[in-house]
Amino acid sequence: MVLEKENRTKNGKRRHRRKARRNRRIAAAVVIAVLALALVGMGLWLLFMQRPETTVQVYPMAYEAEIRANAAENSLDPALPAAVILAESSYVPDAVSEANAQGLMQLLPSTAEWVAGKCDEEYREGSLFEPNTNIQYGCWYLGYLIRRFKGNLTCAIAAYHAGQGTVDGWLANPEYTSDGQTLQTIPSNATDTYVKRVLKYYEKYKELYAPVAL
Repeated sequence: MVLEKENRTKNGKRRHRRKARRNRRIAAAVVIAVLALALVGMGLWLLFMQRPETTVQVYPMAYEAEIRANAAENSLDPALPAAVILAESSYVPDAVSEANAQGLMQLLPSTAEWVAGKCDEEYREGSLFEPNTNIQYGCWYLGYLIRRFKGNLTCAIAAYHAGQGTVDGWLANPEYTSDGQTLQTIPSNATDTYVKRVLKYYEKYKELYAPVAL
């Protein structure tokens, strides 16, 4: 009887020790899992914080139909006017600059009136706040500048920002060009920054406007 009681006591102690060990293993596993989740969360946060600016930049796809149609009409990659719109107005159709450039592509009324004449249209005051009209005139003007500067995008974009005459002056100065057709240096910081922004946006919009594979 005494022996049986001792055996029960020993078995009880062994069960207690096994249960304690099992509980310690479970607790350790829980701690490891919590630490792992914390480290993963921290890693994801650091990854988010360290992502390059282009991965968090918003690239709107508003007015896509109008951009595609007017780009095609003027033999343009639609990604280019899309990039110009982002740089010029951030896709705000009623934007007005201090110089009175208006609408999505920030055209001056005088420029728009000239473009309208080239398109055999009569310019209407306020029409630059109509997205399709603004994109129509802006795409025509971009196509014109690209042809005028013999396909050189840098010169065309610089002219869109600073004016054709200004770029002509830069191309006549050997300090800024080696061949009179390409700009190695853009002497205006504002225009240089603008050109770089448009070209950066253009690369992203090339992906967004790429044909969808069927």
